[in-house]
Amino acid sequence: MFDFSNQIVVVTGARGNLGSAVARRFLAAGATLALVDHAGDGLRAAFADLADSPDHLLLGGVDLTDEPATRHMVAQVIDRFGRIDVLANTVGGFRAGDPVHDTPLDTFEFMLSLNARTAFILGRAVVPVMLRQGGGKIIHTAAPAGEKGRKHSAAYSASKAAVIRLTESMAAELKANGINVNCILPGTIDTPQNREAMPNANFDRWVPPEDLADVFLFLASDAARAIHGAAVPVLGLT
Repeated sequence: MFDFSNQIVVVTGARGNLGSAVARRFLAAGATLALVDHAGDGLRAAFADLADSPDHLLLGGVDLTDEPATRHMVAQVIDRFGRIDVLANTVGGFRAGDPVHDTPLDTFEFMLSLNARTAFILGRAVVPVMLRQGGGKIIHTAAPAGEKGRKHSAAYSASKAAVIRLTESMAAELKANGINVNCILPGTIDTPQNREAMPNANFDRWVPPEDLADVFLFLASDAARAIHGAAVPVLGLT
């Protein structure tokens, strides 16, 4: 459906369930991939078919909460390919279960760091590249919890709300420069980890990672050229 031939696509969190699905979809659409993950050997194992390919780049062991490490990652991509057409940021995590007054401060800080700080730092590193080249697409991963606070998940909700507001602000700043910034709001993703954690749930109502990946491709395509600052819910049947 989409053709990303001759486009350089950076996928962060590439070893995860969502990240790997997004990477595989872009690969099938002809993209040249730069795959980024905190894991090192795990990334090479997950993409053994690409690990030694001259056409793609695997960058493991990258801490995206660290700005110098993130800027170094972007520099490596530019050194190899000369540009970044798409940033598909799938990095994120979930911690919840306590009311605010019982939530440890380190949980709050961890959620903000993993979900919001990474998006902020990635933007600071990638946007100057896209400004120089005259355009690009950025897609972050937020969550429905970012639109409305829920009990026992304040840290998670606040961190995802920050991603949505960051997306909106960046879109307002960059749309006149040919850069589209949007985010998706996944429902419960059908992963082995979620099935193990919720064995009695109706898995058919969850969102397969591949369906989310299709939305990433749409938002990265020219068909989404007029979409700026959107938070797109992809909820499945939940």
